Amino acid sequence: MSSVNTAHLNQTLAAWSPAQLGLAGDVLEVVRAPHPVLATEGALVDPLDPVMVALAADLVATMRVSPGCVGLAAPQVGVAAQMFALDVTGHPKTRTCHGVFVLCNAVVVEATRQEKSREGCMSVPDLTGDVKRATRLTITGVLPGTTEELTLTTDAFEARALQHEIDHCAGALFLDRVAGAHAIYPRKVYL
Repeated sequence: MSSVNTAHLNQTLAAWSPAQLGLAGDVLEVVRAPHPVLATEGALVDPLDPVMVALAADLVATMRVSPGCVGLAAPQVGVAAQMFALDVTGHPKTRTCHGVFVLCNAVVVEATRQEKSREGCMSVPDLTGDVKRATRLTITGVLPGTTEELTLTTDAFEARALQHEIDHCAGALFLDRVAGAHAIYPRKVYL
């Protein structure tokens, strides 16, 4: 990606905030496995649809009141749609951080440097697991309330969190990516 495109992306993301959705958002109940919506591929969304804009606000509101939550996908609140909120600000494993944002219809364009690390999930509250994911990632997606496709490149923890949420939108949980039962552990700390 050229530096002009990178600068534009950073300005676009930096200029965007949940306040632009025009709604405070409601806190929704997070569904837990084995709820069938978690295994359902989400539908592509129209980022200008007022229902989807409201859902974006709800995802941010729900994520913000959930201790330790760095991402929340629409299927986790019972909606089979390709949308998620993300904010890895302040997480100790974060290197690159784009702040809080919501993306619709996100697609992985490039993923490199696989690394195994422990993951947890609000929809699987009693377990964690070792999951191999790319540590460098480029994705495309659209901010709700806009029609402009963004290309975002990131690394480390933000890359892991993005892949986790994109998996939710495709109907997959982190448990679907562990190497086997030996890589699943009881959660020791509840946030």
